[in-house]
Amino acid sequence: MGSPTQCGGQSSLPAVGPAARRPGGDGNLAGPARPIRIGRRRFPLAARPAGAIGAAGTCRGRTWRSVFAGDDLDVNPQTRNEIIRRWHQNHSLRSIARELHLSRETVRRVIDQYQQHRDGADSPAPDRKRRPSKLDQFEPQIVRLLARYPKITVQRIFEELQREGYDGGYSILCERVALLRKAVPEESEWVERFETGPGVQAQMDWAVYTIDFTCEGRRRVNLFSYVLGYSRRQYLRFTESQDLETTLREHIRAFEHLGGVAASCLYDNMKVVVSRYEDGEPVYNPRFLAFATHYGFRPIACRVRRPQTKGKVERPFDYVEKNLLNGREFRSLEHLNDVTRWWLESVADMRIHGTTKQRPIDRHAEEQPHLIELPAHPYDVAEVVHRTVDVEGFVHWRGNRYSVPWQATRPGALLPIKITEDELIIYGREIEEIARHILLPSTAKKQDQIRPEHRPPRNRRIRREKIRSELAALGEIGERFLVGLKEAQRDCWRQAENVLGLLATYHRRDLVAALERAVMYGAYSLKSVRRILAVQAQPKTSLEHLAEESQEHLRDLLSSDPTPPRRAAEYQQDLGLDVSDSSTRLDDDGYTSETVEGDSPKFHGDGPIEENEPETGE
Repeated sequence: MGSPTQCGGQSSLPAVGPAARRPGGDGNLAGPARPIRIGRRRFPLAARPAGAIGAAGTCRGRTWRSVFAGDDLDVNPQTRNEIIRRWHQNHSLRSIARELHLSRETVRRVIDQYQQHRDGADSPAPDRKRRPSKLDQFEPQIVRLLARYPKITVQRIFEELQREGYDGGYSILCERVALLRKAVPEESEWVERFETGPGVQAQMDWAVYTIDFTCEGRRRVNLFSYVLGYSRRQYLRFTESQDLETTLREHIRAFEHLGGVAASCLYDNMKVVVSRYEDGEPVYNPRFLAFATHYGFRPIACRVRRPQTKGKVERPFDYVEKNLLNGREFRSLEHLNDVTRWWLESVADMRIHGTTKQRPIDRHAEEQPHLIELPAHPYDVAEVVHRTVDVEGFVHWRGNRYSVPWQATRPGALLPIKITEDELIIYGREIEEIARHILLPSTAKKQDQIRPEHRPPRNRRIRREKIRSELAALGEIGERFLVGLKEAQRDCWRQAENVLGLLATYHRRDLVAALERAVMYGAYSLKSVRRILAVQAQPKTSLEHLAEESQEHLRDLLSSDPTPPRRAAEYQQDLGLDVSDSSTRLDDDGYTSETVEGDSPKFHGDGPIEENEPETGE
């Protein structure tokens, strides 16, 4: 097949040799091509562009007559240049057309376009005269519909025009609407600058950057920005994430940096602020609302896909990119934040703002008295979760392990953990602190934070005694399983420790039932217990695990310090009653009995019978 260039208007010079012939139906070369006559000129058939011959004798949808009739769209730049060059040399149109194998009409159009473009480059080319159409009288209605309803379909326009008397076709309407859509601009809302008074509004947003640190390598960091609407003074800090805890933590830093809180703050629809939309109204994150209530400001979600509604915080990102990040190198994220603090104090706060024509630090002095005062205690943004202690005495958090004191817990225990910005705190069953670790960075994975005092002693006797006591806590079946395990397995103590670790996954009753079945069939191994549990039990959920831990802890508390029963006389003394007075006395059941000499107290139902109440009996 011929190339697009060949079909697009290359000069059709006669071919030489075998190329002048075309293959016949049997695949062999045919005889010499017979010339065809078009207009006043004869063109050999082989002069047609190769591969452009179809059943109807067309080239890219145009007939051969249109190709050779002077369609200037088929003139390539090289031929166009040759036409203009020869025309400037005072060659006639006839000679140019003859030498370049073009029609005189084509040469004339190329020269006319050249002169028009050269004489008036800014004036548009005259439009071709359009034939009258039935749609001409309905064009104003089409333009009006497109301007009012930019997304209206052609079918709806067709229906509206038919109501007004249009009886034309649908296809010509599609073509006209396609042309008019390009000519009719979509309606856009005007954006008016909205200025607020001192302390009335702030705006907050995140931005993401990828920075090549000289020491930490290429990293993706997040930029937190909080801007006061009146003074334009802002707070910036780069972080590793945009989660809820980080967002709240940076809000607190911004409040402390600016010396107060604006009455309202404008946000886009980030998930940490807006959970979802119902009936077009935002439903705010309950935890973020609690944070806003603590500081006394009102969060406001801006309209969806309307970033210009909070331009005070969007525009400074461009200033940060051009002035802070441009032309500087940073060793690490910490170094970047150090430079950012210096830049805020020395550059951003001291510049003359383009809108206010004042320095942000000066306008902030006017705005600060109108800001909401900070509370005495900052909001606790630490995250609290529950984690299970594994068989090695660790709890897991974001791909890393943190050690737990071996004497304070057991494998499978569910412990509350508090994660602050730089620490991980582990609490015991009675919510007492049992361990505190430095939080590993988010970039660290599969690392262990171990304190030497948390590890079990190397004395095997002490470790085995602890395992024996924990199995005994499961009942007699735990002791019997341990005896059989020691006889059947060489690494019995390791397997026994892992059996206890199954309490992190299965209910206590399910593990006891599995041990009973294992003892019944003499299957003394960790593998057998796991297989029995996989068939007969289901893993417990986190809530079930937490409820089981609470019940077990409650049983331990009740059994360790039981409350003995007390006699009624002791309660009488506590109530200030005279024990020697026989007329009013509390019996052992706590009732007040009235005694008469020679009679015994009378009772009915829930208490004693009054004196004036008639007795009922058989």
